[in-house]
Amino acid sequence: MGSNGGVKQSAEDQVAVVMVPFPLQGHLNQLLHLSRLISAADVPVHYVGTTTHNRQARRRIHGWDPLSNPNNIIFHDFSPISFESPPPDTSAPPSTTPFPSHHQPLFDALSALRRPVSQLLRRLCAASRRVIVVYDSLMGSVVQDFIEFPNSEAYTFHSVSAYTIFFFLWENVGRPFAVDGGILEDLPSMEGCFTPEFLKFVRRQHDYMKLNSGRIYNTCRVVEGQFMEMLEKPEISGNKKQWALGPFNPVVLEYSGESKKGRHRCLKWLDGQAKDSVILVSFGTTTTLSEKQIKELAAGLERSGKKFIWVLRDADGGGGGGGEVCKRVEFEERVRERGIVVREWAPQLEILGHSSTGGFMSHCGWNSCMESISMGVPIAAWPMHSDQPRNTVLITKVLKIGVVVKDWGRRDEIVTADDVEKAVGRLMGSEEGEEMRRRAAELGGAVRKAAGEGGLSRVELDSFISHITR
Repeated sequence: MGSNGGVKQSAEDQVAVVMVPFPLQGHLNQLLHLSRLISAADVPVHYVGTTTHNRQARRRIHGWDPLSNPNNIIFHDFSPISFESPPPDTSAPPSTTPFPSHHQPLFDALSALRRPVSQLLRRLCAASRRVIVVYDSLMGSVVQDFIEFPNSEAYTFHSVSAYTIFFFLWENVGRPFAVDGGILEDLPSMEGCFTPEFLKFVRRQHDYMKLNSGRIYNTCRVVEGQFMEMLEKPEISGNKKQWALGPFNPVVLEYSGESKKGRHRCLKWLDGQAKDSVILVSFGTTTTLSEKQIKELAAGLERSGKKFIWVLRDADGGGGGGGEVCKRVEFEERVRERGIVVREWAPQLEILGHSSTGGFMSHCGWNSCMESISMGVPIAAWPMHSDQPRNTVLITKVLKIGVVVKDWGRRDEIVTADDVEKAVGRLMGSEEGEEMRRRAAELGGAVRKAAGEGGLSRVELDSFISHITR
């Protein structure tokens, strides 16, 4: 697979796509999944990032193997960028915004990628009829030089739900038209979602959106059709095309059973469990829980009596902390008949796709939401920061496929063992939970159908590819 800028263009490769992800896992993951969809249409995709982040993206992808498509996805490994990043603060009081501010030095250093991206675009534009830049909305300043090349155009990728980005943009442009009052009633405020430094960074990046030719979302119209329609209104879209191309992740996993070498121990354990009997507990790669919170979560899971897989990792870029309680043999000994604690990377998509998984306790990052929706699994929502509080409302109030573990209004409080036990009981052991599981399965089926041949998402993807290769 090409790397370090080795551009090999044949006469047939008239159009090239350059993917420029934001280097946090939920962002890297989504654009690598989209690379698979576009490259399957025989359009070469150049996926760019530092050596470290590209390696992370490849290692952590699940549901397919990026190494099995060596000709059409070319990784460009740029030199690592220099910045100092403190570990996440596990001792901060609950009232502190849990946003992963330890990554801010990385965000501020990303401008160093502008030059290598510009050089790659120059070479590709000289060799191709057209170059299409698909960039994360937080990488606008990095790709800005595409406007220097007459045969290039750019599309902004929003890594959040259509619901979340619609309200963000609608509020930012002064609420230009009326929205159904019922939807507004449940809309949580953005207070506490971000640090002031990150908001400043977002505004700087969004300044570059006026240069794009349209926007791309990892969503499906069967899930968020009404919000896509509102995003398409000229007051929000500026009459630029909006594309719902999701789900980006595979909806039919490439391998199953023992055919995959080195199958993860979680999947082997799930093989022995009853259908819909296990809840996956995982809060993404930017969440580090305090020691006190981990104790409460452990006690709640134990008291629930339900089977679980608990992925207990520090936030990416973090050091020690989080997980000390579960290193105590007693907890794992007591729950070993019905629970697994995982401290390494876990194949979330495959766990959600397993028939024994019947629920997902999640931070409601959009990548996790879309994986859960596409696999038909309901969610116990515990938002931590960013777009997660609004995604929680979409999941629990709009789509009605989840319960709330911690309401955003109580974000300053520790979630008690009682809260955890109740939420798990509601999702995994009640008629209400069964009803949510039925709705989630129905929605998952509709999403998988939309992603299949002739389905709504597939038709939209084909239309996007026709558009960029016109």
